[in-house]
Amino acid sequence: MDCNKTKHAYHFNITEVIDGKIQEVMNFNFGGHHDLAQLAKKAEAKEGLSDKHAKELVVGLRLLHHVLKKNPDNELFRDFAPALQAFKKALKEKGDC
Repeated sequence: MDCNKTKHAYHFNITEVIDGKIQEVMNFNFGGHHDLAQLAKKAEAKEGLSDKHAKELVVGLRLLHHVLKKNPDNELFRDFAPALQAFKKALKEKGDC
């Protein structure tokens, strides 16, 4: 999906609105060679997703892939990892790379 190997760094700040007040619930840094904004635009255009759903898909997949990659021996992911790899492969085959 993304051929560019330039390192990208992101900061996620998750907030929740409770009784009209915004409260931070978690924040973390994330990085890699994928341009998340570019991938979301591709997903929106090529997969017919809304802007919001394309962004959710890309961020969710990248974060989940990262966790599985960093924890390859974790029993929790044993059955799920092959399905995620197959899904990513199918998605990449539709891409430009």
